[in-house]
Amino acid sequence: MTTGDSDGAAGPSRAGPAQPPSHDPPQPPSGARSFLDALPYAGALGMRLETLDRGIAEISMPWDDRLVGDPETGVIHGGAVSALLDTCAGASVLCHPSGPVSTATLDLRIDYMRPAAPGRRIRARAECHHVTRSIAFIRATATEEDATDAVPVAMATGAFTVEWPVGGPRDKAAPDPARRAAP
Repeated sequence: MTTGDSDGAAGPSRAGPAQPPSHDPPQPPSGARSFLDALPYAGALGMRLETLDRGIAEISMPWDDRLVGDPETGVIHGGAVSALLDTCAGASVLCHPSGPVSTATLDLRIDYMRPAAPGRRIRARAECHHVTRSIAFIRATATEEDATDAVPVAMATGAFTVEWPVGGPRDKAAPDPARRAAP
């Protein structure tokens, strides 16, 4: 592998002695990582990217008293949980192996199963399980980290738009026969 000089040109490696192998987790695709970084509300909610791998994303959010929806119980507001699920679902679309470069939520159905326990971090896991030329389909679950309760906090299914790079799957796909011009 070569490294670039300060002007970005490729050149021979000047890394010095070989470094021991890293035990850090692999870095997620830069598009999905920058997606989360570009969302100010994700930072405001304290969202943390946990995993991105081939259409599966995991993002967690800490319990925070600013996000409490019911001060008497300390339960996180459902809107914060929905933002977590929506963000995680979008990230799963962007790390899908088909390579979309952009996405937006078309439809997101969320079923709230139970309140999250006060003081517990919430973790969302989303899977982009099917991608067409223009729509990606997801399913997601929010649970408490290290929860012993098998019942999720919330579950979601949704549809997201996908935008492809020039020359990507949308440009190469065969025309849809249903959209053929009439003779």
